[in-house]
Amino acid sequence: MKKFKEFSDLNERIFNIAQRKKQARRMAIIAKSSAFIRKKKRTMMKIRNSAKLLLVAKKQTLMNFRKKVFPNYKDLPIPQKVKADQIIMQRFGKKIDKVSKKVAKKLKAKEAERVAKLKSGEGERQ
Repeated sequence: MKKFKEFSDLNERIFNIAQRKKQARRMAIIAKSSAFIRKKKRTMMKIRNSAKLLLVAKKQTLMNFRKKVFPNYKDLPIPQKVKADQIIMQRFGKKIDKVSKKVAKKLKAKEAERVAKLKSGEGERQ
């Protein structure tokens, strides 16, 4: 089974349509399992390192660029999404990297507050 780190770099890994569908099916099944849900909660209770924060920032930035350039991105068929991703990375790749570094700094500043809020909410439920 592949680890999350192998899927982490958005620039290097390009999926074709069959791979995207296969991964979507697999993740839909995994996401429903109780073990995965508990693992996700445990992971979110910890402070993320700089690399993970940069990855999250890069994903957020990429989604913002998708919304600006292709407002109806979610409604596009898969082949057009692939083409849209290629266009965005070709046109705005360097700018996405630059903006994501700034976003990562903001996320890092709020990280301790986020974890404290989650832990306090978790303590109230028990």
